Amino acid sequence: MSDTSVDSDLVWKALAEPTRRDILDVLAERAQTTGELVERFPGLCRTAVMKHLDVLERAGLLVVQREGRVRWNHLNPVPIQQLHDRWVSKHVARMASALSRLKQHVESPASSGKTRSTPRSKQKNRTPAA
Repeated sequence: MSDTSVDSDLVWKALAEPTRRDILDVLAERAQTTGELVERFPGLCRTAVMKHLDVLERAGLLVVQREGRVRWNHLNPVPIQQLHDRWVSKHVARMASALSRLKQHVESPASSGKTRSTPRSKQKNRTPAA
């Protein structure tokens, strides 16, 4: 496995957990201290928040800046963009292209009017003449 696929795996695993996605949503608004994040997630203890932050940092989704005893957590959107570029955009482009062709076919003059064929389910079984 290449380093890129390992990084990609770490990002997917980090994003798979709803609480970590919620943390990233909060960090998308602005950088937060760890204390602020603990306050934003009252259902989690400080240790649990720190574990989530550690997973996000190992995946490259979090950049940590320390100022004395204060730890600032910043969102790094680059790994998410890389996943999008590698996986999502490729499949979306292909599906969008197929939908565009289908739309053109359905809306074309040749497909409207009396030229519609009978669906296969409605056709009788016919054997070709020999």
